[in-house]
Amino acid sequence: MRAHYPRTPHLPWSPGASPDDVRAADLAGLRGAEVVVTEKLDGENTTLYRDGLHARSPDSGHHPSRAWVKALQGRIGAAIPSGWRVCGENLYARHSIGYPELESFFYGFSVWDEHDRCLDWDRTVRFLRRVGVPVPRVLWRGVLDGRGERALRALRVDPGRQEGYVVRTAAGFPREEFGLRVAKWVRPGHVRTDTHWMHAAVVPNGLGPAAALWAVRSGAAVDAPALSAAVGARPDDLGDPGDPENEDAAGTAVAEVTDRLDALGRTGDTRLAGVLAALLHRMPRARAASRLAAPLGMPLARRVADLVGLHPGLHRPYPDEERRAGLVRMSFAADPGVLHALAASVPAGRTEAAREQVEWSALHAEEAGLDVEAPLEWLRSGLREALAGLDGDAADRCWAEARQAYALGRVGGAEEAVAAGWRWRSGDFPRLVQLVGPSGSGKSTFAAALPGVDAYVCLDELRRARGSRSDQRGNDDVLREGLARLDAALAAADGGGTVVWDATCLTPHQRARVHAVAHRRNALVTHTVTLVAEDELTRRNTVRAHPVPPEVLAAQLRRYVPPYPGQAHRTWYVGADGTVADTDGVLHGEEW
Repeated sequence: MRAHYPRTPHLPWSPGASPDDVRAADLAGLRGAEVVVTEKLDGENTTLYRDGLHARSPDSGHHPSRAWVKALQGRIGAAIPSGWRVCGENLYARHSIGYPELESFFYGFSVWDEHDRCLDWDRTVRFLRRVGVPVPRVLWRGVLDGRGERALRALRVDPGRQEGYVVRTAAGFPREEFGLRVAKWVRPGHVRTDTHWMHAAVVPNGLGPAAALWAVRSGAAVDAPALSAAVGARPDDLGDPGDPENEDAAGTAVAEVTDRLDALGRTGDTRLAGVLAALLHRMPRARAASRLAAPLGMPLARRVADLVGLHPGLHRPYPDEERRAGLVRMSFAADPGVLHALAASVPAGRTEAAREQVEWSALHAEEAGLDVEAPLEWLRSGLREALAGLDGDAADRCWAEARQAYALGRVGGAEEAVAAGWRWRSGDFPRLVQLVGPSGSGKSTFAAALPGVDAYVCLDELRRARGSRSDQRGNDDVLREGLARLDAALAAADGGGTVVWDATCLTPHQRARVHAVAHRRNALVTHTVTLVAEDELTRRNTVRAHPVPPEVLAAQLRRYVPPYPGQAHRTWYVGADGTVADTDGVLHGEEW
């Protein structure tokens, strides 16, 4: 069934309302609710369905400016459930405002289900990202009480570049409540052309670098050079630029993995992650995570990096009796389907021996039910429901123990996993926060702001007490002293206290010594992994109170092997701004 998009009422203080526009009499439907304020874009209201599209009116006809969005609907239509519709703005043609650097020619702002109900905002964003459609920029989000209304009225837009803003409740609502739950502010004289855009020559708006990312998410053919530019890839990130045999290796890998991902039905960020991992498969994993965080955001950046780091393991022989457990552990970090597609597409995976290993591994993954997206989400959902009222640390411990037990074949379902985690529900165990990252990445600054820390073991401070923070000659003695202090601190924190271990912990071997102490004390281990781009680390090192020699920092970066998900009970990923930008192993956290 086709449905026209309702007329959006103007806010009482909107200056752009014409005499025949609808005005909101009051804000009763918004007041007291959490609202989301997004930029109002100057385009053509358009609705996409599983089997077609139309402009605001269901009987809208052909126009050249609608060709691009028709192609988009052809790519994503199969991902729109029957009876659902996606409403948004077609920005291909310039109207009154020109946009030189759009992320896409179509931005979605609402999704409606088969019951004619608008999805809540967070679910809307997740759904649209999965099909490859961006949303307008969020200008403000909060509760529309007295203070919130003052903040809303104080919003300022640039009338030369922005048409206005739209306010909607963060919660979903039925269509009949649309006039109460949505309102807009429009600039005065918002139509500033003499000829209606539909009766003039079509002048396309412009696409920015990020459009290449959204094109991949939406299922479009991959433009590898544009994709490289969008993520700031350098020539040496794609292989040795001086080696003729490697000249087209990245492009070939991208083409092959794209075909495999499309056959698997992977879309959105999952498709983009696989394509980028193929493009950057020669890039060191730590560098990939830190450099991609700016253009992609940390959650997607570290997943691309994990794919880059994990896929070579599928080229090598592995004991079959341990293969299921290994594949389950890999699934903590990466979609197994994407991982096998990547391993089969890169040059190293196209040798006969490697191809056989990848195919054999894929058969084991299929047999174990791991060939789907988020293969352990059923287990996580079951635990989340069963442990809904549990303290966060205790819930995370239960989830970590459950997925490891499932990998080892000790539990087969959510009920067994819930029963197996009974000993951790009280939360009466110590917490260890293990900092991981090179010098200058912000580890100590982050740890200093952690609340409720009972003990802090810092190897640099132990060296300083011996005479100098930079004296590395007594490292073995310093480490032994630090581990002894850690053991005593965790013993004292047995009732639920928190201990911080502050050292670079760049390699699995360095982390293993700390893990052994934590395991002996039954501690919940949280890896705090700092991922900061090399250029920024170099800059910071020049202004630190205690800089390390440049050659030492360079050596640290060469050795840095960030831990994978599942190598601690949970992981916090900290970006260049010093805040947690992504997590793993958090039972009640946001899903990716």
